[in-house]
Amino acid sequence: MNNHTYQSVIFDLGAVLVDWNPRYLYSKVFATPEETDYFLENICTSDWNEMQDEGRSLADGTELLVAQHPAFEAQIRAFYGRWKEMLGGDIPGTVEILKALKDSGRYKLYALTNWSSETFPIAIMEYPWLQWFDGIVVSGKEKLRKPHAAFYQLLTDRFAVDKSQAIFIDDNLRNVQGAEAFGIESIHFTSPEQLREALQSRGILTAAALQQQ
Repeated sequence: MNNHTYQSVIFDLGAVLVDWNPRYLYSKVFATPEETDYFLENICTSDWNEMQDEGRSLADGTELLVAQHPAFEAQIRAFYGRWKEMLGGDIPGTVEILKALKDSGRYKLYALTNWSSETFPIAIMEYPWLQWFDGIVVSGKEKLRKPHAAFYQLLTDRFAVDKSQAIFIDDNLRNVQGAEAFGIESIHFTSPEQLREALQSRGILTAAALQQQ
């Protein structure tokens, strides 16, 4: 039995609660998976997108790539021009866990997300359950992002979170390691089922609470 006391549960959003994947869009833009892979691995890369998550404007990020890769101008402009087509809906199993935690009344719930401040309002409109959080920290607004320690510090300071009584959930191992280095116990998310088991093993979530969802 885990006797640790938890007060706060901190969620990442993308690929944990929100099914976001650029391939949903680019499978319609390109004729083959190989073309999509090449584009996302060499042109509109994760590193490039993270700069928008860290506060660079979508326009500046787009124009930078268009100047570097003019042959792909239309495809580059589609990244944010058709960004909503990258959304695949929420991840139901994880949303059920979030609701069970909310309904229990035992924890403060927070989201710490690497997300552009310009596209996050779309998420607010698409996912009503974002209102369940006691606080959300968006990297693009703060011009900080995971895994930098200052980003975790910002959340703990803003909402008076005791990091020794918090747990953080993220699908990106780099971000999990960043949180743990900062001093927050973390779960490397791989599936709703795995998360449910991890939370139950810590006494944070009960099977009965989930059955009520």
